Amino acid sequence: MITEIVTFRIPASMERERVIALFEESAEVWRAYKKLHRKNYLYDPEAGIAGGVYTWDSIEDAQEAHGEAFHARVAETFGSTPEFQYFETPVVVQNQTGDA
Repeated sequence: MITEIVTFRIPASMERERVIALFEESAEVWRAYKKLHRKNYLYDPEAGIAGGVYTWDSIEDAQEAHGEAFHARVAETFGSTPEFQYFETPVVVQNQTGDA
């Protein structure tokens, strides 16, 4: 399993509510992506950075999901180019599963 960290710059003029709304809109797309194990959205308004942390079976799955269409969407929506980091994920601890 691998963890992919994707970050991109966000416009200084983009308010938190707009960033969160865009995240929520895109969540439906990612919920339908069967090769994705998990996605956590990232937002740092002071640094002007947003993005996501994704868990996949392979780098190939991650790169397939983040192809040309993804790059174009980030450029159009945020006016920036995404950066990607990949890490082997040999151990995962998940304390809360959402099951009550």
